[in-house]
Amino acid sequence: MTSISHYPHSLNTKYYAVLLYRNGNPISFVCRRYKCSKASLMRWNRRFDGNKESLIDKSHKPLTPHPNSHTKQELYWIKNYIRRNPNISLCELYGKLRCEKGYSRHACSLFRVVRKLKYNVNKEKHTKYTPKHYDTPKDIGIKWQLDVKVVPKDCYVGQIPDKFYQYTVIDEASRERFIYPYKEQSSYSTINFIKRAIVYFGYKPQIIQTDNGQEFTYTMKTEKVHPVDIFLNSLNIQHKLIKPRTPRHNGKVERSHRNDQQRFYSYLKFYSYDDLLKQMKAYLNRSNNIPMQSLNWLTPLETRHILEQKNNNL
Repeated sequence: MTSISHYPHSLNTKYYAVLLYRNGNPISFVCRRYKCSKASLMRWNRRFDGNKESLIDKSHKPLTPHPNSHTKQELYWIKNYIRRNPNISLCELYGKLRCEKGYSRHACSLFRVVRKLKYNVNKEKHTKYTPKHYDTPKDIGIKWQLDVKVVPKDCYVGQIPDKFYQYTVIDEASRERFIYPYKEQSSYSTINFIKRAIVYFGYKPQIIQTDNGQEFTYTMKTEKVHPVDIFLNSLNIQHKLIKPRTPRHNGKVERSHRNDQQRFYSYLKFYSYDDLLKQMKAYLNRSNNIPMQSLNWLTPLETRHILEQKNNNL
C-alpha cells in the first residue's frame, strides 16, 4: 500500500483515524483517507485508551545521554565563550573552539547544542510559514465550492419545532453565490440544490468541490456510488473532495458563511419555511452586490459581467 504522509499529524487526525479503524474499516482505507502510514495507525491504536489525550505526543528526549554527546568540559567551554562574548556569531564561536581548545566536532553539532542550551547566538528571525498560494480560476464556470450551513435555532420563531439548512455554492472566479434553504441535509437536497444552482447561474461548472459530509459522499468504505456522484457524472462534472476535517481548503464558501452569520442571521427572525425562503432570496441579492477587497472592490455581479465580456471578446 502506498500512501502520502502529511507530518506532523494533528491530534484530531490521530483520534478520528483510530475511531474509523476501530469501526471495522480496512487499514488501507483509513490510511488513504487520513494520509498516514500503517505503522503510525497501529502505533496510535495501541496507545488509544478511549480518551483523545492518550494520543498526545510524548517527550522524545532520551532517558540516558548518548555516548557521543558533548562532554561537561566541552559544554563548559561553550558556555564560557558565550558568557564573555554575548554577541559572538556561531561561526566565530566554532573557530575559537577549534583553534584554542582543540574542539574536533562538526560545526552542526555545535549549532545543535547551542540551540539546545537556548542561547541567542546570532539568532536570525525567520518569517512564519504561510500556506501556498491557492490557484483560483480566472474564468467563471471552472470551479464551484459547495457547503451546508445549519440555520441557527434562535432565528426560528415558529410554533412547530423544526430544523433548517442553508445550502451554499460560490463560483471561485467571480465570488457570486447562490443559496437556498432546505428542511433536510441529504443527498436528495444536494442534487436538487445543484439543479437550482445551474439554472440560477445559467451554466454548469467543470468542478464542484465539497467536504466529506454524508450529503456529498459516503464516509465508510463501500462499493456503492453516491447519488451525488452519479448525478454529477451524468453532467460530466468532476466532484472534488477536500482533505477530511480541513475546512480551510473550502475557504471561500466557509468565509461566506461567516459573513452570513454577521450580516443576516444575527438579525434574522422567521416563522415558517416560506418566510425564510423569502428573506433568504432578498439577502442573496444583497450579498452579491457587496464590494469585496479580493475583487479589487468590485461586487460579484460586476466581476461576473466583466469576465463574461472578456470571454465574449476572445
